[in-house]
Amino acid sequence: MLEIDRLDGFYGNAQALHGVSLAVAGGGFLSVLGRNGVGKTTLMRAILGLLDRTAGTIRLDGRDLAALKTHERARAGVGYVPQGRGILPRFTVEENLALGGFARTSGRGAELQALVYDMFPVLKDFRTRAGGNLSGGQQQQLAIGRALLTDPRIILLDEPAEGIQPNIVEQIEEAIVSLNRKLGITIVLVEQDIAFARRASSSFAILEKGHVVAAGAVADLTDDLVHRHMAV
Repeated sequence: MLEIDRLDGFYGNAQALHGVSLAVAGGGFLSVLGRNGVGKTTLMRAILGLLDRTAGTIRLDGRDLAALKTHERARAGVGYVPQGRGILPRFTVEENLALGGFARTSGRGAELQALVYDMFPVLKDFRTRAGGNLSGGQQQQLAIGRALLTDPRIILLDEPAEGIQPNIVEQIEEAIVSLNRKLGITIVLVEQDIAFARRASSSFAILEKGHVVAAGAVADLTDDLVHRHMAV
């Protein structure tokens, strides 16, 4: 279970998150929604320990993450798929995937790699190809696979469908749902696609200017809330 309580986040002296409180049960699926620039990515960075300063608490399965450095949070079970994918373009597919092993404390590397190749067969076909020579959608699949190779309890995904061709978006969405429903991995997803959030999530939170302005079960994500807080 991920529990965030009264979280403030700062870039230098500028406060970007204001008293954010959220929770998602183990095996749950939380979609974090909102317009551009309202603090969604900042929230992900706070969970990872990448902000200059935070106050409040972040707990994963009861363990306080506040005192842990980013790589220690990864070893504690926090996987991350960043906005823009963040793969290493000169590394091969296999080498990018191997990076996930540095944060893995279990001995499940071979099992997880087989799972990634089963989920994304194109990565197996292109395993010796440089990551920078993959399409955008294939790079996103690689980023998700790398996160899975850490053997995480929770995966944070920051707009994984952004800039991806529609036929690949469907595959990525199916993979995310499979990670959650078949493997039981808790998902926190930053997303603009309300339809996907409604199909896949168990809960939602809407951010505005670093504040949570609405949250609850996904059944409560009404058109009125979307119009008031997300319409451009």
